[in-house]
Amino acid sequence: MNIVYILLGGNLGKVPETISKSIEKITEQVGSCLKRSNIYVSEPWGFKSEEYFYNQAIIIETEQHPHMVLENILSIEKEMGRKRIKNKNKYTSRNIDIDILFYNDMILDSEDLSIPHPLMHLRSFALLPMVEIAPDFVHPVFDRTMVEILSDCEDVSYIRKLKQHDPSYIMS
Repeated sequence: MNIVYILLGGNLGKVPETISKSIEKITEQVGSCLKRSNIYVSEPWGFKSEEYFYNQAIIIETEQHPHMVLENILSIEKEMGRKRIKNKNKYTSRNIDIDILFYNDMILDSEDLSIPHPLMHLRSFALLPMVEIAPDFVHPVFDRTMVEILSDCEDVSYIRKLKQHDPSYIMS
């Protein structure tokens, strides 16, 4: 079995609900969800938007190889209404985004998939949920734990944990 760390997020529509439904679909199509972080709210990263982002990290156990996991999560994004733009280097608002952060301790750099996620160490909205679910996980490129990487992260963007009594909080 393989352990995959995934980050789900978005800033359009009822994002906590979309994240929850996406996790259900990941469980059906990819593998069982072993653990999930709280949902975090943060300002947009890399572009300007009025809408804040919601993000949640999960740990999945799967027999699928990395490209099969990617194929399935792209299909889930599409099924959930994600419209991808052609320019990969331009960030935009979206209802759902599902990223593979880690796949075991694999290092992979292909045309369509980079593992570990090449920018996660720069993003507190990805690191905080990862620290919550896997603080001692060692990044296979940097040879440092998630806690250590977060402590050195220069991203000082606004981020907070979504409280369960918040009206936008939905968990399955």
